[in-house]
Amino acid sequence: MLAALGLDPAEEQAYRLLVAGGVATLDELLDESDLSRSALATAMAGLVGRGLATEQPAPVGDGPARFAAPAGDGLVFFAAAPPAIALGGLLRSRHDDLRAAELAIAALAETYRSASAGRTASDVIEVITDVSAVRHRFAQLQEAARTEVLSLVVPHLSVVPHRENVARDECLRRGVRCRAIIDRRVLDPPGMVGDAIASAAAGLEIRVVDRVPVKAVIVDREVAMLPLRHNQHTAPASVLIHPSGLLDAMLAFYDALWERGYPLLPGSGAGPAEIDEIDGRILALLLSGLTDQAVAGKLGLSLRTVQRRIHDLMARAGVSTRVQLGWHAARKGWA
Repeated sequence: MLAALGLDPAEEQAYRLLVAGGVATLDELLDESDLSRSALATAMAGLVGRGLATEQPAPVGDGPARFAAPAGDGLVFFAAAPPAIALGGLLRSRHDDLRAAELAIAALAETYRSASAGRTASDVIEVITDVSAVRHRFAQLQEAARTEVLSLVVPHLSVVPHRENVARDECLRRGVRCRAIIDRRVLDPPGMVGDAIASAAAGLEIRVVDRVPVKAVIVDREVAMLPLRHNQHTAPASVLIHPSGLLDAMLAFYDALWERGYPLLPGSGAGPAEIDEIDGRILALLLSGLTDQAVAGKLGLSLRTVQRRIHDLMARAGVSTRVQLGWHAARKGWA
């Protein structure tokens, strides 16, 4: 907990013992800790150096909590510095450091933007070919996201498979809006529908289209990452596109494709009494373009069950065709 203030685990444990333990010898406190004698002594030296503990020649009355450790032929007693003062000072120092770093980043960003007007093509496009460097930059971009991460997802991702995209999960936890347009074929492998549903439940907004022509990620509408070579989605070589007309074109393409895509999961407009979760998933997959047989396979249902549920939904909506069912589902918020 105190690692953010620069204390290592041994120092934190020693400080907590020093604050709570009262006057004690090293042996007495060793019984309450999982540190060795040398580790505890080293931690105490670190606390003294940080101003979190002070040496005293002997315990005095019922004053502050003390920790006793052998030193030479006698005992050296240590008193804990008051946490609100000692740790508060460290906290303020860290705040000041972070604020200074924030201002430095803002200044660098402004310099970067000012210099972008005179950049050449080599400045706008950055090429990365090493697979480890590509993976690192892919994660780095998402970790730096402030407001939005946009993804274009193609089948058979290999450089960073979707289950290994830990950075995106962290984005969702931080409240960054994440949207993904996925190629319908992405849902074909076993387990992918379940994974997509779980991702959507975690906050990822997913829309399905017939075909995604290129994999890509766009962060905060300021930088995009996509394959270097045409039709080589499994190759690691990638390009980063910085603010430019090319990035504007990528954003316009993404926005247009998003409007054409169909939401993978039902919307929130349907009340619990209108359709259940299974009906909602059937509708979403059906309207995403999957066949009845494919929907049955993805959801682990029989074809007969899927077709019966679709028939029941049509009857409930009072329609006679699936096209009408799709219109009704959209209007009622079923899908």
